[in-house]
Amino acid sequence: MSLVKSGSGAKCVMVFCKVALFFAGVLCLSACMQSAPQPGKVANNNSQANIAKNKASILLPDGPYIPDYSYAGYKNGEVQLPEPTGTVFNVLDYGAKPDDALDDTQAVFKALAAANNHQGPVILKFPAGRFILSDIIYIERSDFALKGEGKDTTLYYPFPLSTLPTPAAFKELDEYLIKFDKRQREKQNNVDMPFSLYAWSGGFIWTQSPNARGKAYLEEYDDFPEPLTVVTKGAKDSLSITVEDSTEIAIGDVVKIEWYNKEGEFGSILDAMYGDRMRFAKLGSHHWNYPDRALVTQMVRITAKQGNELTLSSPLVMEARTQWQPSVVPWEHLQNVFISDLNIDFPNGIAMPHHVEAGFNAIYLMSLFDSYVNSVTINNADAGIISDDIANVTISDVTTKGEHDAHYTVHMGSVFNVLNEHIRVENTAVHPLSFNTYAVKSVYKDSVVFSMARLDQHSGANHHNLFDNITAHIQLDSTQDSFKVFDGGGAGYWKPSHGRHSTMYNINVQVEGGKPGSITFNGPSDGVELNMIGVHSNREFEVDYGVDTYFEQIGQIPLVPSLYDYQLEQRLNKK
Repeated sequence: MSLVKSGSGAKCVMVFCKVALFFAGVLCLSACMQSAPQPGKVANNNSQANIAKNKASILLPDGPYIPDYSYAGYKNGEVQLPEPTGTVFNVLDYGAKPDDALDDTQAVFKALAAANNHQGPVILKFPAGRFILSDIIYIERSDFALKGEGKDTTLYYPFPLSTLPTPAAFKELDEYLIKFDKRQREKQNNVDMPFSLYAWSGGFIWTQSPNARGKAYLEEYDDFPEPLTVVTKGAKDSLSITVEDSTEIAIGDVVKIEWYNKEGEFGSILDAMYGDRMRFAKLGSHHWNYPDRALVTQMVRITAKQGNELTLSSPLVMEARTQWQPSVVPWEHLQNVFISDLNIDFPNGIAMPHHVEAGFNAIYLMSLFDSYVNSVTINNADAGIISDDIANVTISDVTTKGEHDAHYTVHMGSVFNVLNEHIRVENTAVHPLSFNTYAVKSVYKDSVVFSMARLDQHSGANHHNLFDNITAHIQLDSTQDSFKVFDGGGAGYWKPSHGRHSTMYNINVQVEGGKPGSITFNGPSDGVELNMIGVHSNREFEVDYGVDTYFEQIGQIPLVPSLYDYQLEQRLNKK
């Protein structure tokens, strides 16, 4: 059997398995209930008969609140990823020579400059071969594709980012790290070193809107754009809002909707994000120390307009309460940026301490909307893909591998509606799959972590995120009977690990080794109101997780493999 614990003073949850059968696209609901287990305990019954008759209660109207995650991804997941089109700028035509053991950076920069000077969509093409590069490829325009020829194209970077001059975009971050003496201190390992600029930022392929700020660190740099208008009416999960004045907003515009905490430590927006339990959980001071910075952000396209009523491309993540000052603000971003069909390779450098990484970082996505990364393999990176201020991006068919221990593989920070699918993590990383600061309504699905898997929710006002159909492999020695599969990192000033309504769905934990008997899958003690549905394993196990966690089908495989796919199918069928 598998036991369920809801820790940190929360009540144990009595789990009732409800049945929902789906025939030919029609959802037929029944309230069939299994014999009630003991409080906090669920039978670990993976028989085919049991699997066939169970679906999560999310398919029933009286189940827990589950966000509609199906809007995540390129074009809200409603179309297939397009093949890039446009004028091709082949790096060979500008002097790059693959497989000659010489640096190709200047030739590639010539091709990049030519592409940037061209009007209309462009493709920076890397044909088959191994290209040696030693500087950052900045993508700073829309309608731009960087494309290789699949496994036959390799971009090799022999030196880390830390060997380059500090990028202009990192002036504020650099000053912040120095001003607050940010250091990695590990007394037991004789480590006392300053943080690297590249522990959670930067990459050798780097998208950025030239006028975008990125993450805010120092108040003296705060210079926020004037709102286009104020939202006067809008219900959570609604596709429409009413604004005070729509004059400056047009159909097709992509904007940000922002919510603020102007009420201090016990602001009502914190109740919405963390529930009634927020009074008993430790909340970090960043939730109220910066009232002029948005605490929750949603990027959307305006799809229709009638007077002061606007129709949005994805549902409102929070209601429009006056005290939260919901505002529509302009957003500097790029669109239709595609990175695909290549390998990015680094040497197996010395593993530096946590937060002191040298900067073998592959891809840094900033300021993107309706874009994708597809079919990319990354070898020996400190960080594979890092994100900041992106929305409606799909990251698919990405493999990270190598002998080098990584900090991140695919990292989600300051994101909205981002879809990560078919991610293969073959290397060892501190945070293999991570929802980080300001991550909202985003998804990891159909992915496998092969080594010491941790599904990380890393504090910083992240909430409404989904881990969906994930296989997590963990390796234990003969003395271990627990592992933190569900991790919750982050700095104390951004705690707790996550807010309400995030979901773990169909999580398959494969255990190698360990002590005989039951294995405990731990989670953060401060994770608030998570939905944990369909966790199963090859071992007898128990789950110990957070505050007011909703548990269902622990020890069972949901009939619907992917919650995202199911929700998307239902939404498109309704259209």
